[in-house]
Amino acid sequence: MRDLTGKTAFITGGASGLGLAMAHAFGGAGMNVMLADIEEAPLKAAVADLEARQVRTASVLCDVGDRAAVVAAAQATLDAFGKVHVVCNNAGVGAGGPISEVKPADWDWIVAVNLMGVVYGMEAFLPHIRAHGEGGCFVNTASMAGMISVPGMEPYTATKYAVVGMSEGWAGQLAPENINVAVLCPGFVKTRINQSGRTRQEKFGGPTEPAATPGGSLVDNGIDPERVGRRVLEAVQNDERYIFTHPDMRGLVQGRFGRIMAGFDAADASPALDGMDYATPALG
Repeated sequence: MRDLTGKTAFITGGASGLGLAMAHAFGGAGMNVMLADIEEAPLKAAVADLEARQVRTASVLCDVGDRAAVVAAAQATLDAFGKVHVVCNNAGVGAGGPISEVKPADWDWIVAVNLMGVVYGMEAFLPHIRAHGEGGCFVNTASMAGMISVPGMEPYTATKYAVVGMSEGWAGQLAPENINVAVLCPGFVKTRINQSGRTRQEKFGGPTEPAATPGGSLVDNGIDPERVGRRVLEAVQNDERYIFTHPDMRGLVQGRFGRIMAGFDAADASPALDGMDYATPALG
């Protein structure tokens, strides 16, 4: 999508952090921006910030873990701008800890936001992008934790691995329709994800204080989210599928796949599989 002028971007988690940075980048490229967030005061401040930059902006309060709320946000976007072309399923929260201390409500919360929020965003907006026939792009925010597992952050990692896998599958499905599905896998970025418990809904136990996590200090000293916003803009314009922000983390992914290949080597040498007459059908 080289020319974004006059097109519309919808961004969840748009009031701060990565979402607001994406809004700055898309707005700077001439797009209309619809911000969605669960926090009302920061959302109003973000709209004022964008309007001061001469970006045509609207907003909607939205809990992405509530399917009806996401469907309503999609309609609000159409009401404001007529069409939508870029959808950034970006809202996310963090949770983790020792396996014996993670509670069912922690799992329910992080799955509702990080995983189902992406599913609902895809389901709600895809029909509208298909309807105008001009092509489009979904940007689903995962993490480098969707590429490599982080001990102590298994709930977070599980949701981010899922977002990567779903995005890969959807990309294959929608490519013939000129609809790209990209997955954003940032490393450490200076956002407030360590404080995401402030927005935890009552049905999941209510707001919580920031907890120490394995990567907490690394997030606090991460890169400027504005860099990530500009990187996402590049990727949307270039129809990229994997959006990375920390090229120095390449070795971690190579190491993981090296261990996976070693597992295949062990299968090749396995007496238990010797002489097996089976060929896996072509996939994809």
